Amino acid sequence: MRAARLIKMVLLLQSRPSMTAAELARELEVSERTVTRDAQALSEAGVPVYADRGRAGGYRLIDGYRTRLTGLARTEAEALFLSGVPGALREMGLQDAAGAARLKVSAALLPSLRDAPDSAARRFHLDAPAWFREPETPGLLPVIAEAVWADRRIGAVYRRGEGSVERELEPYGLVLKAGVWYLCARVADGGVFRTYRIDRFSAVDALEERFERVADFDLAAFWAGQVERFARSLLRAGVVVRLSPRGARRLPYAVDPLAAREALASAGEPDGEGWVTVTVPVESEDVAHGQLTALGPEAEVLAPAGLRERFAADAARLAARYGRGDGDGDGDGDGDGDGDGDGG
Repeated sequence: MRAARLIKMVLLLQSRPSMTAAELARELEVSERTVTRDAQALSEAGVPVYADRGRAGGYRLIDGYRTRLTGLARTEAEALFLSGVPGALREMGLQDAAGAARLKVSAALLPSLRDAPDSAARRFHLDAPAWFREPETPGLLPVIAEAVWADRRIGAVYRRGEGSVERELEPYGLVLKAGVWYLCARVADGGVFRTYRIDRFSAVDALEERFERVADFDLAAFWAGQVERFARSLLRAGVVVRLSPRGARRLPYAVDPLAAREALASAGEPDGEGWVTVTVPVESEDVAHGQLTALGPEAEVLAPAGLRERFAADAARLAARYGRGDGDGDGDGDGDGDGDGDGG
């Protein structure tokens, strides 16, 4: 464990001009005292780690020092080659750069690890598009991707509804979600961050002007927030439902995960039968009808009244259909239609 931590510490210092003890402690998930001991151990082992004193001080490596990638374990080397997404890199126009980088990394690995790229490829494949749809690469994606990597502003025409709007944007990052590409960007001159579907851009021009990134912008966190806000915006109605213990367990598989979390969090105490009453956020009564039908007899809709009536009608139809016995339609199973079962 300590050896892996020491290697990580060297690589962290190699990637940055300097780091404070507090920063290293957070990255390595240890105490600052452990960081001090590790830095001393590295120095004694011949790694040129230096400590600068004072408020602006920290740990750094001597200028020009570089370690080789000979400390990678097999699983680490294979994980490294899993990080590439060939299809996405090709669509962004980065396949040549990625290929060159992989060759350089492969050349730096120990001979026993040279098969890591093939080993990883045999064990993992990412197929990003959703089922039953033909993936389409937006024609303007390479231009936008180049601007993202160069921190260069773009002038864009974006289709919205029946019309179009012109925007000057600062492109911060790209997201590939279920085969659809999105751009996370900030409206130029200090505007708000927004998300754009790249296939809705009708024109994009890379401008000469570069922009200064907001230092603490976190693309993954921003996207997660956008997804949650979008999901929440769809949940405009509420349905009151009684759930059996099994129904409560199955609810996250029947409705939107966000809706299920909020519903179960609002649950009261179980009644005498172990059932709980919850309010489920839903998109509409029609959507709720389709979703909650999947719970079958493990759920009872209490409100709104119109939705409860729909489920009552469904239940009556099911009872009539499954009450026919052998399928003759008279409900008593003897085939004579009089229901007394005597055959006479």
